[in-house]
Amino acid sequence: MKAKQLTMVIAAFAWTLLVVTTECAAQNFPTKPIRFIVPFAGGGSPDVLARVVGKKVSEALGQPVLVENKPGASGIIAAETVAKAAPDGHTVFVSSVPHLAINPHMFRKLPYDPLKDFTPIAIGVSTQLFLVVNASLPAKSIQEFLAYAKSHPGLTYGTPGTGSQHHLAMELFKQQAGVNLVHVPYKGVAQSTMALLAGEINVILTSYPTIGQHVKAGKLRPLAIAEAKRYARMPDLPTIAEAGLPGYRISTEIGFVAPAGTPRAVIEKLNSEIVRALKAPEIAQQLTTMGMEPIGSTPEQYSESIRANHELYGKLVKLSGAQATD
Repeated sequence: MKAKQLTMVIAAFAWTLLVVTTECAAQNFPTKPIRFIVPFAGGGSPDVLARVVGKKVSEALGQPVLVENKPGASGIIAAETVAKAAPDGHTVFVSSVPHLAINPHMFRKLPYDPLKDFTPIAIGVSTQLFLVVNASLPAKSIQEFLAYAKSHPGLTYGTPGTGSQHHLAMELFKQQAGVNLVHVPYKGVAQSTMALLAGEINVILTSYPTIGQHVKAGKLRPLAIAEAKRYARMPDLPTIAEAGLPGYRISTEIGFVAPAGTPRAVIEKLNSEIVRALKAPEIAQQLTTMGMEPIGSTPEQYSESIRANHELYGKLVKLSGAQATD
């Protein structure tokens, strides 16, 4: 047998072996407990999502789903844990925009590459951001707020920190609206919300669970939502794009990714069970009540969203001049 033919036979055998091995791995998956790695402490939206979905996935696949909280270092610890884990589907990162789209542009060096070291599984939920003002501010719409801001230079907006998604989203708002708002960073969402309630700042961009009770009490007023579509619980509230800034959209999805190299069949199996869990009425109701909108995308849709956000936030980090201290 000629060398070229022998090479082709060996290549064909290797490919067949790979396919068979992959199929066997998928058929046997999972063979041990699955770890959902959450880059935050317990109690927040990612943690709740991981636990309610994990319980359903565990019931379907017959193996425990263990939620491991690894907060700190802007999510880098959690992301690195998953990026360096065995690509067998037993370690999953409960990821969000900061970890996959903002960190790469904020830090000069990262121990992971969000575009190369992970395989997307599914978008789990969207946690919409709302543009909110103190109820004492004489503005009941985006247009009224912009007019007020232009006639009152020096209005301030608060965020949970420089380089946070809230900060970069507001920088995009400022750029598209042509207004000058002064950034006031705080240590967290709770602190910026309290500052807005106290009248120390004029506007914030934040999630519904943070403001819901204050909106109902008449202390805060949402003007618009940053997502591409309206919020189901507040259908009369327009999006920022509808309210006068066409094309403005900030994605706030929380999703699931596995280490790069995880077999496609395993990804599909995880995707199927995660999406099934998100569509379960009791889970959908629980997540919606907490201000999360179940999505349940395909792996391809999540991959496209990750790349789009990576590009967008690269531009916004540069625009803002923000940079983390390594």
